Amino acid sequence: MPKLPEDLPECMVFLLGKAYQKAHSNFKKQLKKYGLTNMQHLVLEGLWYDEGMTAAELCKLLIIDKATASGILERMAETGWIMKKQDPDDGRTQKLYPSEKANQLKEKLIQERKKANQNILKKFSVEEQLLLKRLLRDLI
Repeated sequence: MPKLPEDLPECMVFLLGKAYQKAHSNFKKQLKKYGLTNMQHLVLEGLWYDEGMTAAELCKLLIIDKATASGILERMAETGWIMKKQDPDDGRTQKLYPSEKANQLKEKLIQERKKANQNILKKFSVEEQLLLKRLLRDLI
């Protein structure tokens, strides 16, 4: 059996990856009852922030590539989470809107995200929470 590198427990790529896996998995469990994925929830939050965006604008806001977004948006439209409407000023462009179904669950879904954030941060003091957020923003 190959021996793992001795510095693996201190490797930032490893630590960040494991932290992401844990946070992602926990939030995924919270969203399962709504039939949403983490990324679909992120899309809804983006559209609640600024509804009527194009897919390109949404991708820029959420820092995701268009290829990834394309499939997500298609599935969300098919399952009734978002609506695509033709831009009246440019017939070649579609604008994205949260559906009535999404808007009815808006407060509950935002609370799920807040709960997930609280669960991640609950082991840290207020100062540590602020520092962690600042460091993560700096990495992005």
